[in-house]
Amino acid sequence: MTEPGSLFQAVDALLAKAEELPPPAERARLRRAARLTQQQIADALQVKRETIWTWEKGRVEPRTPQREAYARLLRGLAERFQEPPAPPEGSEPEGPVVEVSAAAPEVQPAPVTTPAAPVAQPAPG
Repeated sequence: MTEPGSLFQAVDALLAKAEELPPPAERARLRRAARLTQQQIADALQVKRETIWTWEKGRVEPRTPQREAYARLLRGLAERFQEPPAPPEGSEPEGPVVEVSAAAPEVQPAPVTTPAAPVAQPAPG
């Protein structure tokens, strides 16, 4: 007879493997938003920097156990650096509306002054 605990472990492993990751471009955006390098993430996940690059380009998907750790990192970064949702089409902006005049204020030119001509002095005689 199979023990329920081992069945649950098998199901948990499948769930972990199927854990959704953000799209590759979003993975890179989150890393950059946190000012993290690919090397820093690679060091934390004990993989090569090139591996992070392939994950961010969507060429390869992470595998267990790094997948779970990477997903956890991305979830944490997403909570911190979530982009605000775009306002619905045709909605009014929130807050006070400030009107900005398109016309530039008229600028008066500065008066032009010419230096006075030197006065000729009589020669000492």
